[in-house]
Amino acid sequence: MTTLPSRARFVIVGGGVIGCSIAYHLTKLGISDVLLIEKDALTAGTTWHAAGLITSAGFHDETSLWMCRYSRDLYERLEQETGHSTGFRPVGHLSVATTPERMETLIRERDFQVGFGVPNQIVTPEEIAELFPLAKVDDLVGGSYVPDEGRADPVGVATSMAKGAKMGGATIVEGVRVTGFLHEGDRITGVTTDAGDVAAETVVLTAGLWTRQLAAKVGVDVPLQAAEHYYLLTEPMAGVHRDLPIIEDLDCYGYFREEGDGMLVGLFEPEAAGWHPEGAPEEFAFGTIPPDWERMTPFLERAMERIPTLADVGVRTFFCGPESFTADAAPMLGPAPEVDGLWIAAGLNSVGILLGGGVGSIMARWMTDGVCPVDIAGYTVERGLPFQNSQRFRSERIVEQLGVLFGDGGYPTFHNHTARGIRRSPLHDVWAARGAHFADSAGWEFVEWFYPEGESEKEIPWTWSRGFWTPWVAEEHRTVREAVGAMDMTLMSKFLVQGPDAAAILDRLSANAVAGPVGHVTYTQWCNERGGIEADLTVTRMAEDRFMVIVSDVTHRRVERMLRDEVREGEFATVTDMTAAYCLLTIQGPNSRELLQRVSPHNLSEEAFPYLTAREIEVGYSRVTALRVTYVGELGFELLIPSDQALSVWQAIDAVGGDLGFRPVGLAAMHGLRLEKAYRDYGVDIDVTDTPVSAGLAFAVAWDKPSDFRGRAALEAVRTDRTSRLVPLRLDDPEPLLYGSEPVHKDGVRVGHLQVGGFGHTLGTSVGLATVDHAEGVTADWLSSGGFEVIVKGQAYPATLQFPPFYDPERKRVR
Repeated sequence: MTTLPSRARFVIVGGGVIGCSIAYHLTKLGISDVLLIEKDALTAGTTWHAAGLITSAGFHDETSLWMCRYSRDLYERLEQETGHSTGFRPVGHLSVATTPERMETLIRERDFQVGFGVPNQIVTPEEIAELFPLAKVDDLVGGSYVPDEGRADPVGVATSMAKGAKMGGATIVEGVRVTGFLHEGDRITGVTTDAGDVAAETVVLTAGLWTRQLAAKVGVDVPLQAAEHYYLLTEPMAGVHRDLPIIEDLDCYGYFREEGDGMLVGLFEPEAAGWHPEGAPEEFAFGTIPPDWERMTPFLERAMERIPTLADVGVRTFFCGPESFTADAAPMLGPAPEVDGLWIAAGLNSVGILLGGGVGSIMARWMTDGVCPVDIAGYTVERGLPFQNSQRFRSERIVEQLGVLFGDGGYPTFHNHTARGIRRSPLHDVWAARGAHFADSAGWEFVEWFYPEGESEKEIPWTWSRGFWTPWVAEEHRTVREAVGAMDMTLMSKFLVQGPDAAAILDRLSANAVAGPVGHVTYTQWCNERGGIEADLTVTRMAEDRFMVIVSDVTHRRVERMLRDEVREGEFATVTDMTAAYCLLTIQGPNSRELLQRVSPHNLSEEAFPYLTAREIEVGYSRVTALRVTYVGELGFELLIPSDQALSVWQAIDAVGGDLGFRPVGLAAMHGLRLEKAYRDYGVDIDVTDTPVSAGLAFAVAWDKPSDFRGRAALEAVRTDRTSRLVPLRLDDPEPLLYGSEPVHKDGVRVGHLQVGGFGHTLGTSVGLATVDHAEGVTADWLSSGGFEVIVKGQAYPATLQFPPFYDPERKRVR
């Protein structure tokens, strides 16, 4: 009978690579009161059958790149520390391209990665043939090669970290099943197991395939779905040796590496199969799935074309095992928003080994410091939504996620095609009838652009180039700049905060002063104690005790939790999610005031209805809340319309706007419009590693407000720090296109990179927001001194950087 300790500071549930890594990294922080519980034996879930690739291929953001490179370095040195081999060997890693579009992806990745010390180099087909003589290269455009990456032994990686954790004082128990949780109210206080209860300050779910099922026991949604994952092992092959590099062919969804003098052929097929959507079997351990030869043979044959001699070798094993995937093929990390004391690290999408060391380091520091040390916006568990946890959603979405992970999702034109149409604006059918092309965000169908009359829906190619839609987006852009357009922003999250203490609660959360006069709209950030931005939003005072908070859809669960957590003992305020209650229609452009005045009896003049105020007005038959705000840099109004009346309001407005040039506009146009004006977008160009100071948003901090606010002391400490800034950037010429992650050089030396890019149809060139660093200060003089260039596809293009936006810096047009 296993004897468990009665309590531990940290209880980690699951003994795969992620659980072992978190335990190891906690002990490296000096914390020995750590208990890891594994229901079977270490690595028994998916870790044991992982392919063990160690590569930075496909990563072009700072967080994921840091995680994979940190993991690589850790696995290289871990044996020296623990005496237990990780099996890491830097045999080199090749990614090959068969199309110009894929080649551009590889070059853009190389441009970004070399700035962070990755020895990524572009190689020709001839050089690929020298590195991997077995590969067919006559159909290749080229490739990229990282010589210091390669492979590791998955079991060795996990057990080496487990040994390191035990050396640091952690306790690891195998053969004990966690059956539930102890809790007091909304706080998890421990776990129940088949060997007794264990109290804990913090419980961490790293249970891989079983994390969703465990989390559901306490009402926490972690949308994960297991898929069948295949690789083939061949008999020994001529020309195969242990120092042969890894090679990935993203266009055939295959990867290849040496295994026991034969070849391992791994597959990430574009049409995958889910595994037990009702729930992973509890007793499954070190298990395999009977392979579906009929389904997989076409994919296997396509992949094997890259290595022609595979056709002449025998098959030793065709392996199939389960791997856990998420709705967007990114990990689920962080604190559960529904309860306190429970953290999640799961949904690694087949990259648990190559990210495992980094995930463990981040989670350990985050849990002990209370602040995440990296940009986690794309990885936080908070982005998962309850509907994504439905069995139908998981069953449908999993079909494409293996292909998404393996390169389909690497293009700026990519959107998921499965499990769509779930969340729709009340005006969705109106837009569809007008020829809308829809994309999705957090399950919301939103309009990207409108097809002109007579054009039918077309397949969207994966490309970095302009598309057939570009002229249509440009026309919509001009509509907003020169006339008036309507954009449906119903996907924005909306929270009604009301009660006698609502003002005090919101003022503590907000860096700006939000407890102003009734009818005032305040743009603000919510920060953590270190000044990092947790949310970027507006707060509108509707009445003395009633406020509306409007925030991006991607931070919905986080903001709701922050609001509820800020209510202190003795205070009273309620938080109501009003997202579905209102259609948010934004009317923007120089003719917007005249348009709305035609359908409203209220005075909408600047004197009666000034910028950054809100009023209840009549529009047609309805009363709506109108906010005088803009996200495109023009005179405009945002209308909060009761959802049941959205159609009639739209019909009233649409009926009177023809002579004003009025038309609906998609959010692809909004992207370029907002970048010309240098407006920020949380989760895209600002995140928790930014402060309002570094992000260029210090104007939105009420430095002198009498009430304290979260992060104030930290912001005061960096108020005059100018070493790093997010600033507007524009190319000096119309070409090329910018998307984000492109390096920025000054006088030939890297000083930063683009966080986001797009085309400014008013300015006639690409624009973006770049983070640039300068030890002596990012000042107006330094920016105006010139010498800036942006690196795109290996070429340098002159650029201009400045603090004010390039469009209407005096803000005259918003009035």
